[in-house]
Amino acid sequence: MIELPQHDLTAYRADPPGEVRGAVVVIQEIWGLADHIKDVADRFAAEGYLAVAPDLLGHIGLTPEVGAELQQLMAADEATRTAAQPRMREALGGARSPEFAAWAVPALRSVVDLLLEQPGVDGSVGVVGFCFGGSYSYALALAEPRLRAAVAFYGGFPETGDPATISCPVLAFYGEEDHGITDGVPELEQRMADAGVDFTARVYHEVGHAFFNDTSPSRYDAEAAGDAWQRTLDFFGRHL
Repeated sequence: MIELPQHDLTAYRADPPGEVRGAVVVIQEIWGLADHIKDVADRFAAEGYLAVAPDLLGHIGLTPEVGAELQQLMAADEATRTAAQPRMREALGGARSPEFAAWAVPALRSVVDLLLEQPGVDGSVGVVGFCFGGSYSYALALAEPRLRAAVAFYGGFPETGDPATISCPVLAFYGEEDHGITDGVPELEQRMADAGVDFTARVYHEVGHAFFNDTSPSRYDAEAAGDAWQRTLDFFGRHL
């Protein structure tokens, strides 16, 4: 774990065992900086990328322990989920506030600052995010012209975002059954095309939200996750 004190931010850093081929900001799901996200950072490091996963949600007290509790509640029976709604609103409300977004984007840009200073990175920084982090992958691409590539896994595009401010190629993955997000993909594709953004969206059939998370048996889809991982590596290989 490392500290970025200027933004009251901690982060998990994974260094490659050999030569650095670029760097990746890895943005967590809504469940906090869980072991799954650290494992994803480790996987990027094994591929030669310096990976840093900032603990954005720790800033508002949404620790991995709280995230695990919320995940268990969401995976329970309907009555338990209904009874847990006040707890969910209490824990997650801060992450949806404008004040949090106003803090989070500059904090993410400071992670880019850090990565650009590291030996071997040579200006090649990308971002990948999942769920909540997928939305912030878009948000960072909107705000950070130094990014070389952005990948969003099942994240909603920011409502006030203008695609014309994106200067890097973007790759996005969605589950067909994740209608709340995926139904908006055709409109997003058109907006990206109108803005001249190099944007590729891939929708996996018969899978839903969070299909990449191999710690969530009810959601994980090994075939879709494996394909998306390889496409992400290929994408970063071309642009980083």
